Amino acid sequence: MDYPQLLSPVLNFLHCTTPQAWLDKARDPANLPLLLTDHLVCELKAAQTALLLVRKYVADKQGADALLAWLQPYEDFAFRDGPEPDFAALNRQISKSVMPVTDDPWGQALISSMVLLIKEELHHFWQVREAMEARAIPYVKITASRYGKGMLKEVRTHEPLTLIDKLICSAYIEARSCERFAALAPYLDADLQKFYLSLLRSEARHYQDYLALAQQVSSEDISDRVRYFGEVEAGLILAPDAEFRFHSGVPA
Repeated sequence: MDYPQLLSPVLNFLHCTTPQAWLDKARDPANLPLLLTDHLVCELKAAQTALLLVRKYVADKQGADALLAWLQPYEDFAFRDGPEPDFAALNRQISKSVMPVTDDPWGQALISSMVLLIKEELHHFWQVREAMEARAIPYVKITASRYGKGMLKEVRTHEPLTLIDKLICSAYIEARSCERFAALAPYLDADLQKFYLSLLRSEARHYQDYLALAQQVSSEDISDRVRYFGEVEAGLILAPDAEFRFHSGVPA
């Protein structure tokens, strides 16, 4: 895989790269359990975000309920002290046959992008869980980072501007994940390094999908809004942060 070519548009899109201070903390083996645990939860939250967009904006109830059923065992395990399911078996059950349908071309584009994204994020969730188990890291619930809330705080409150802003926020979150996987990979053991680099292609595509959907739904050019959220995102990444998480800022 040509990593520099893949990363180039991501790095041009983001307004800053990950600070070295975060990488220094992330490469400490003592912080690996926290890093992988937060990564696991981030994959599920990415799938939840995609599901909420489909349910809120386009899905028929039957299609939305089917998507909800995909996520439930993961949510029960991660957030509700539920038993750990067989993630490999769950992964095989996810098929495109339950895709919600709509007559709206933009809605169908959203569904197609988001259903693929949900499938990929749930697959990554299972892969992170496997990496944790291989290193005897138990799953323990942790608090969320300020990053996602900090982005969503800037979302406008009336439609379609809310939708446009949410899509742009999601684009930045996916792009930052991609940049961090690449920045972190050289410091990880061989297996984790290979895994993190394998995630780059899908994350790079996800951010572009979100941006394209945002522009399609807007009657005006979204460049100014994209730039605005780029500044917000960079501010969160470069500011001191009391908590260490996958998307946290400079360790305080």
